[in-house]
Amino acid sequence: MLYIIGLGLSDETDITVKGLKAVQGSERVYLEAYTSILTVGKEKLEEFYGKSVTVADREMVESESDAILENADKVDVSFLVVGDPYGATTHTDLVIRARELGIPVQVIHNASIMNAAGACGLQLYNFGQTISIVFFTDTWRPDSFYDRVAENKKFGLHTLCLLDIKVKEQSIENLARGRKIYEPPRYMTVNQAVEQLLEIEENRGEGHCTPDTLAIGCARIGTPSQKIVAGSLAELVNVDFGGPLHSLVLIGSRMHHMEADFVREYAVDKTTFDDLVKKSIGPK
Repeated sequence: MLYIIGLGLSDETDITVKGLKAVQGSERVYLEAYTSILTVGKEKLEEFYGKSVTVADREMVESESDAILENADKVDVSFLVVGDPYGATTHTDLVIRARELGIPVQVIHNASIMNAAGACGLQLYNFGQTISIVFFTDTWRPDSFYDRVAENKKFGLHTLCLLDIKVKEQSIENLARGRKIYEPPRYMTVNQAVEQLLEIEENRGEGHCTPDTLAIGCARIGTPSQKIVAGSLAELVNVDFGGPLHSLVLIGSRMHHMEADFVREYAVDKTTFDDLVKKSIGPK
């Protein structure tokens, strides 16, 4: 059996009982280590699970999946994913490859940012399409996701923005020269995401991500140190959210007044927040 097991959002104790039993009964255990991170390293997982854990980077999962799936039709293998197993398309691809090889697959779910985003006070059924914001470079400043924001805004829906993670990435020069030299890990902050959104808005000029746009910055959701701050994009760009992982929610005009009351407690400035809410959804 290939078990694909969600680990949740915080530390080694967030695994479900079902997931823990599967791990402890597996001959090999892999930890996917590039789409998200926990607050603890693999050593903590090994201590808690009582099993050796192999860290699987992007190259291994996407190009060497045969090593992960080897003999999984005869022995149990666990593939651990931070958050929920279906939070990244790579894990869907692994399931397809296992099926093609006749390997039984069992997915064990857990919390992910896709549902834990409700901690910010907005109702999940009022969210539209989720987008990903990637790091700008000197020569690549993509803005195609802005169209998804515009579609959500059209219907008054909130937009969850997942922020870029760069783990075990090579520079263009090292990649071209075939040198296995990797850049230090980078995790996009709310501040960087806001700066990029405001730059795109300045270029596009469609009014969906202006300095007055209401948003909520979230950091380390599901952990003891989580931080949630609401305000305009102009306000959030200056907030210190601390360490990774960060995400951003753009608030839609269909925000209910109960949502507004909940979110208000996280506001940088409650008076400013109240004024922007009135402009967005009107008075109570």
